[in-house]
Amino acid sequence: MDRRSRSALRGFFRIAERWKVRDEDARELLGGLSSSAYYEWKKNPDRVLEVDRITRISYLTGIYKALHILYGDTLADEWVNLPNSNAIFGGRTALAYMIGGGLLAMQTVRKLLDARRGG
Repeated sequence: MDRRSRSALRGFFRIAERWKVRDEDARELLGGLSSSAYYEWKKNPDRVLEVDRITRISYLTGIYKALHILYGDTLADEWVNLPNSNAIFGGRTALAYMIGGGLLAMQTVRKLLDARRGG
């Protein structure tokens, strides 16, 4: 079993908890997962993931890390749920933007934060 898949899924659940992401939104962030599959994955994260899901988790992990570099822990964990005036988000929160826009939106947020931190 690919160790990265296991640790990636565990990391995703920790990030979702820190960001206070609702389960239905977490399922969308993972690329649209049924309720039953999501809860099975949560209970038993030791599984190999498809490239798409690993990529999504990789972007979210990068976003999480960038936020913690840019801001203190409290603001870093709240940032995705705060109203954002950046034109990219169209008045939505970063979380709503990523849920609605999927992989491309996650990539955009990651690039935005990397640029802010000079990366």
